[in-house]
Amino acid sequence: MIIELGPDHRFDVAHRSLVMGILNRTPDSFWDRGRFWDFDDFLQLAQRHVDAGADLFDVGGSKAGPGPEVTCEEELDRVIPAVEALSDRFDLPIAVDTFRGAVVDAALDAGASIGNDISGFADPTFLPACARHGAAVVATHVRLGPRIPDPNPDYKAEGGVVAAVRDFLAERVRWAREAGIPDQRIMVDAGLDLGKTAEMSIDLLRNSSHLAELGRPVLLSASNKGFLGEVTGDDLTERVEATWAAHALGISGACRILRSHDVRGARRVADAMAAVLAVDIEVIGAVL
Repeated sequence: MIIELGPDHRFDVAHRSLVMGILNRTPDSFWDRGRFWDFDDFLQLAQRHVDAGADLFDVGGSKAGPGPEVTCEEELDRVIPAVEALSDRFDLPIAVDTFRGAVVDAALDAGASIGNDISGFADPTFLPACARHGAAVVATHVRLGPRIPDPNPDYKAEGGVVAAVRDFLAERVRWAREAGIPDQRIMVDAGLDLGKTAEMSIDLLRNSSHLAELGRPVLLSASNKGFLGEVTGDDLTERVEATWAAHALGISGACRILRSHDVRGARRVADAMAAVLAVDIEVIGAVL
């Protein structure tokens, strides 16, 4: 399967998974808590991601979870200089993690090439902006919406969480196609921890292959997330190995983009799994 993440960035993800290095432009990220808020620190982290083997960046100016309001103007002030600086310094595709059409439009003008929307394209201007720029998109499942507390999610009426997420993402893939975005530029994300209990997120991770049946690359965003902590009992700083395990399980279920804080670890997991998958393909070919 080929995906296009920009005019000069085409990737074969048949058995090699891409690693997306997370770059937060937020002072209240659940992970770094503003550790890389200083712009020089932000750029140094980007360089470390590149040195560790990142295939692309993901820049976000507003965290997914509840918190103080971030206006559109504030988000633009955080994201656009970051995208411009990354575009000037590195030859990697840049995703902008936003649910606002105005932000993705400006970021694509500034050098980004992917709109990563955790709202499932709730803003009707989002997809048209991406289509105009020839950008790729990520459709993410969320039950209520970004930054909205969702303490009691329930998917029984929809046939369970796996069926609900698959149906939601199938509809969003259709929306993207209808907006004029070709299949090779459309990705899907189950939205682990977004309106899901830990058990629901685990169920989705275990059933990643069901999302892959939609025919689009699956982006896995499991890095250091809360559901891993609930499973292992580890606090935020001790979820490295659990994240590696989630990445390996996701890849075995056909996830092909790993969104990660730890690019070095994700790259090693992805490369090891690519070697295993390539051998499997060779063996199957020999048998046939």
